[in-house]
Amino acid sequence: MIAVAIGVEVRKALASRVLRWTTLLLVAGVALIVGGMTLAVRAGDTQVVAKLGVVAELEGWAAVSAMAAQVTSAGALVAMGVALSWLFGREFAEGTVAALFALPVSRAAVAVAKLVVFLSWVAATAVVLGVAVWVVGAVSGAGALDEASAAALGRQLLLGLLTGCIATPAAWAATLGRGLLPGIATTIGIVVVSQVMAVAGVGAWFPFTAPALWAIEPGTVSAGQLALVAIVPLAAAALTALAWHRLQLDR
Repeated sequence: MIAVAIGVEVRKALASRVLRWTTLLLVAGVALIVGGMTLAVRAGDTQVVAKLGVVAELEGWAAVSAMAAQVTSAGALVAMGVALSWLFGREFAEGTVAALFALPVSRAAVAVAKLVVFLSWVAATAVVLGVAVWVVGAVSGAGALDEASAAALGRQLLLGLLTGCIATPAAWAATLGRGLLPGIATTIGIVVVSQVMAVAGVGAWFPFTAPALWAIEPGTVSAGQLALVAIVPLAAAALTALAWHRLQLDR
């Protein structure tokens, strides 16, 4: 039954303009911002240099990768949170949730199928985003790829995947709030809290902040701290499936 549910959700996703536009805006946005910041730093723009801090002191692929990680950590989280909020919230916003009660597939299975499709989309988007960052670096003259540069691009790819994982609470919020806005609000809240934890200096232990810190400076986050990220999607998936299992039309 779960395979049937996944097939249905895949068809919905492929027909979705929301996911297509989200992918396009995310990839193009990150590429343009990173490219613009690279040019601004080279031109000596004091405002951009001040905002980037120590990242502005880096050169070549190290600079491109660090800037891409900074932009991705916030931009991709918002974009993926919006996409996930749509996947779950649209059923309530468009009134199609009632039809799910008549299906032979359990509602929990439908929720799991939506998460599987979402994470598959995240993986594909992360690959495209990684290629876009590579193109920006190549065009901007970051130089030849060495082992360290390739590792940085690899971290960028994993950052995209991990960012999708930490966006999963939006699914639970969209379900409890029965709409898109609660999921989007939750995503924005995660971004804000993550920034606060990073400034407070405890971001390495905070699953929502650790991926970005690791992508920018791997030595600041241990393997154990990064592994804590797995708690987020596992807990969010369980809570979301439970919420869909208990879903009632009159509540």
